[in-house]
Amino acid sequence: MKPKALLSWSSGKDCAWALHVLRQRGDVEVVGLVTTFNEAVGRVAMHGVRMELVHAQAAAAKLPLREVPLPWPCSNEAYEQQMRGVFDRARAEDIQVFAFGDLHLADIRSYRERQLASTGIKAAFPLWGTLSDTPVLARTMIASGLRATLTCVDPKQLDPAFVGRSFDEALLADLPSPVDPCGERGEFHTFCHAGPMFDSPIDGVVGERVERDGYWFVDLVP
Repeated sequence: MKPKALLSWSSGKDCAWALHVLRQRGDVEVVGLVTTFNEAVGRVAMHGVRMELVHAQAAAAKLPLREVPLPWPCSNEAYEQQMRGVFDRARAEDIQVFAFGDLHLADIRSYRERQLASTGIKAAFPLWGTLSDTPVLARTMIASGLRATLTCVDPKQLDPAFVGRSFDEALLADLPSPVDPCGERGEFHTFCHAGPMFDSPIDGVVGERVERDGYWFVDLVP
């Protein structure tokens, strides 16, 4: 019997691709997606994506969604308290693996592993590699039919004009050289509309662009 796994789900391209990779490998059974969100506005933090769209992703992936509401502003202590509840429930359900779509940031990986260290649940990183791997990874995603929209841009690292653009070959060609093609250092965040992990695309209309808390966001309307 395969170990049961949960997947951390931000709504972006990397977690979506992680789901695809896990299913291709077949060494675990992904039984659910876990999304933390800002309960004050009903959106995924940093990505700025409406929870209605995340529900549509989970339906298209044919997986249940475990929603983890977070206060705003949210301290790290409050975040960790909520996640302990997620881990306790997972352990009670004999879930043995918690997977993440992180790519190469060692401090983030170490933090995830520390969070899970005392739970008996293993942290898994199916996309893990190095910074030099991300150009190929980005093109592999796009070639597979994955479609995504840049929903958040950090203007300290990338021109705000990129918010709302499609994650495609034209975008990769236009990104300045210091920017990670997958946005792994927080240059941008995405919403994944389609790809081999979904049985149907999730439509969203690009709406208003706004600056908030030092970042630029675009509102995707279901």
